[in-house]
Amino acid sequence: MNSKILTVGDEILIGQIVNTNAAYLGDVLFAIGMPVEKSVTIGDDEKMILDEFKDSLENYDLTIITGGLGPTHDDITKPALVKFFNDELILNEKILEYVTKLFASRNIIMPKVNEGQAMVPSKSKVIWNANGTAPGIWLEQENKVFVALPGVPYEMKAMMEESVVPMLKEKFLSNLDYVLKQKTLLTTGVGESVLNEMIGDVLSIIKNDKLAFLPSIEGVRLRINVKSDTEENADKRVSEIENQIREKIGEYIFGTGNDILEEITGKLLTQKKLTLAAAESCTGGLLSSRITDVSGSSAYFLGGIVSYANEAKIEFLDIKEDTLKNYGAVSEQTAIEMAENVRKNFNSDIGISTTGIAGPTGGTAEKPVGLVYIGYSDREKTYAKQFLFSAFRERNKKRAAQEALEILRKELLQK
Repeated sequence: MNSKILTVGDEILIGQIVNTNAAYLGDVLFAIGMPVEKSVTIGDDEKMILDEFKDSLENYDLTIITGGLGPTHDDITKPALVKFFNDELILNEKILEYVTKLFASRNIIMPKVNEGQAMVPSKSKVIWNANGTAPGIWLEQENKVFVALPGVPYEMKAMMEESVVPMLKEKFLSNLDYVLKQKTLLTTGVGESVLNEMIGDVLSIIKNDKLAFLPSIEGVRLRINVKSDTEENADKRVSEIENQIREKIGEYIFGTGNDILEEITGKLLTQKKLTLAAAESCTGGLLSSRITDVSGSSAYFLGGIVSYANEAKIEFLDIKEDTLKNYGAVSEQTAIEMAENVRKNFNSDIGISTTGIAGPTGGTAEKPVGLVYIGYSDREKTYAKQFLFSAFRERNKKRAAQEALEILRKELLQK
């Protein structure tokens, strides 16, 4: 079984939005045993859409289309499907009632154009959209399936999980003689090439399976792909590969799948009944923002101080003027005082701090752009670590916040 992703929308081609839908769909389709062999992004052009439909019918068991199902003139996916399948649009009363009530619940008079959302191809199965006004469309021809979904990510994802995946399993996957399994290990604090060297002979570990290194600003994801005859054997093989990798680089692995580091550290703080405060300079509140992105973080995060100017460091964090004069704001000594004093000021169990030269200006030969110090303090020890990142401001802020969370994670594991 194979599949294709077709993303429709000028806004993607001109760079206004990033195509996260294709990444999500690729992951979901691989997981159920219908790996994507082709992913295409095209504009709102009928001829291009019809050409891709023709290619899909000739070459792919499944085509997932996202985008172009809205009510305006430039949403042409539905008309293109009607034309390709030689179909016609009919009114679906249930959808019309739902859309009308949705607008009424928001105290909005429904524009006339939205009535078109209830018009669906007569040969299609309707895929319910509980989060928006555009229903999905399921069409079949010559045992090939076309599924059209809204481009809005949260709408599309809910429809995939609640409706499309179960329908695909029933249609295609009940008699498959193979199982595909995937698992992603999340690492941080170490580069792709170093990880590869630490793991050693990758081929001796994976044999006929696959291991992909996927680097980003915040770390490297290691994706294990396995194909086997049964689910039990596939799971066993994934575990074998994972265990061998963990033996080599386990200290750098902070999670799996969709885990995020701020959530991992939050769980550890909760489990150990510890509280945290943050003092930030170069990260400008990014660290505190990530910590508080986690629901329930108020149970362990007491607060933070963004002390960008030296005067703020002195007034709100009690940093000694001599420290700033003798060592500078970007120094091990200042990072240590920031972490220790924010802990004392908030009466938290742990204090974490960031100070550095984010760039692209402000660096010197002694203290170049990308130089960052991250401080850590608890009731037993206080220290700071030095890092040298890149020449790019946004990357430096993100990497500093990530490293601070990783330092926190490793300390919590020891408690």
